[in-house]
Amino acid sequence: MAEMRAFRDEVSGWAAGGPGGPASDLALRLGVRTAVLLEGLSDLAAVEALAARRGRDLAAEGVCVVPMGGAMNVGRYAGLLGQPGLGLRLAGLCDEGEHRFYERGLKRARAQHRDIFVCASDLEDELIRALGTARVEEVVGAEGDFRAWQTFQRQPAHQGRPRQQQLRRFLGTKKGRKIRYGRLLVEALDPEQVPTPLDDLLKSL
Repeated sequence: MAEMRAFRDEVSGWAAGGPGGPASDLALRLGVRTAVLLEGLSDLAAVEALAARRGRDLAAEGVCVVPMGGAMNVGRYAGLLGQPGLGLRLAGLCDEGEHRFYERGLKRARAQHRDIFVCASDLEDELIRALGTARVEEVVGAEGDFRAWQTFQRQPAHQGRPRQQQLRRFLGTKKGRKIRYGRLLVEALDPEQVPTPLDDLLKSL
């Protein structure tokens, strides 16, 4: 796991303009075969949490889950990791509104994109709908965030909105909260509640 994180760090440095040799060497040594392109760290937390729940060690399977820091970076990462670069199989998970960036980026990189799974709105929205707002509020309360949630609801800008939209917005109001709840909400799911895009992604790996 630590070595796969090191590979991920090398890929990030490479995408930022650094040398690609260390990433290439690590990919060969670790037997990396698939790169999962994700928009950010909250998606990474959710994917890793679901893999752990299902008893899968993605790193041992040669799968590296890569948060790209935004969908607009997909072309760069696909070019480095797909057929133009390391030749890895590519998969991914993206928001509905960002799907066009994945399509364009993968096309420019001449990479296959049949294994890109699209969330309606975004992954947080998928998880909230799967759990239901009452269960999400239970998770928020168990984490000690219920008072902050109530304060958020009383703000004029959020009053009158559907509870699901309020919760989705609440998760993004504090640095690190989306990442933490990406894991927590997945851990709260019953097996049959896993959102289809997330479930299909894991099954494809």
